[in-house]
Amino acid sequence: MDISGKKAVVFGGTSGIGLAAAKQLAAQGAEVIAISRNPDKAGDMPDGITLRQCDVRDREALSVLFADCAPFDILVSAATGGDRAVGPFMKMDMDGFQGSFDKLWGYANVVRFGTQYLAESGAIVLVSGTPARRAKPGQIAIGSVGGAVEAFVRTVASEIAPRRINVVSPGTINTPMVALTGAEREAFYDKATAQHPIPRAGTAEECAHAILFLIQNDFTTGTTVDVDGGWLLA
Repeated sequence: MDISGKKAVVFGGTSGIGLAAAKQLAAQGAEVIAISRNPDKAGDMPDGITLRQCDVRDREALSVLFADCAPFDILVSAATGGDRAVGPFMKMDMDGFQGSFDKLWGYANVVRFGTQYLAESGAIVLVSGTPARRAKPGQIAIGSVGGAVEAFVRTVASEIAPRRINVVSPGTINTPMVALTGAEREAFYDKATAQHPIPRAGTAEECAHAILFLIQNDFTTGTTVDVDGGWLLA
């Protein structure tokens, strides 16, 4: 796919990986609609990006938004859907565990209500996470949700063909989702990646490069691309 001149809808497009993807799409000439629950947090955006507000869990609002944005060629979701539970499963608050699956429900809503407006040559990319296949202690909820997202993509790919759908699976990425600052933040990432073949946190931009690869490569569907610094090998 030649991105120039295409229209892209990016959920979670005002922060972290979604924001990086929106900026890279715009830099390659796409008309980008970046959507989040709180678009005001995005600040100044480059030319070519329009901000919209929507919660991926709100099916009625999503349906209205998609109809208003239609038609489009690219659909990306990096929206988390809400908070994610962490910690030992046997001590976990089950409402928190269940709430972690808002990410899956949000993705399912985006694909269900957005695909009908996507060009037949269009591409969808969702964002999972390395814990889907190799969870570290305390990542039971995150890993379970990520595994469900990747299974969803593999199973829905044939049904929506010739439209394509793929997943990017990030490892430890330096994004605003980690609220730590200064030396404490640096120490957190150093510890988290110390045993990885590439012993550092990845960047949102590196994950966005993978998103753009899956958009541009017309011979990929139903697959997962890892951007994890070798987490799966550690």
